[in-house]
Amino acid sequence: MNNRPSFEAFKEKAMQRDEVKAEYNALMPIFELKNQMIKARLEANLSQEEVANMLHTKKSNISRLESPNSKNFPNLSTLMSYAKAIGFNLEINLTRNSALQA
Repeated sequence: MNNRPSFEAFKEKAMQRDEVKAEYNALMPIFELKNQMIKARLEANLSQEEVANMLHTKKSNISRLESPNSKNFPNLSTLMSYAKAIGFNLEINLTRNSALQA
C-alpha cells in the first residue's frame, strides 16, 4: 500500500508555508510562458525539431527553451525568434504587483 500523499495534497501543504508560496508565485510567470510556448508550437503543428531547423539550432536547444526546469532563461530576441518561427507574436506587458498596492 502506498502511503505517499498525492501531489495535490503535497502542494496544498507546501503552499501553507510563506516562503514556498512566495517562490511559487515568483516562478509562475516563467512556467506560464513555457506552457504557452509549447501550446503555440503544437497549435502550429510543429515539432521541436522543425522549429530548431527554422532557427538554425538543435532540437535539444528548443527542448531546453521550452522546459520549465531549465536553469537558463532565454533572452528577448530568442523568444521573439521562436514566436516568429511558429507563426505567433510575442507580447509583453507589465502589471502592478497587487502586494505593493495600498
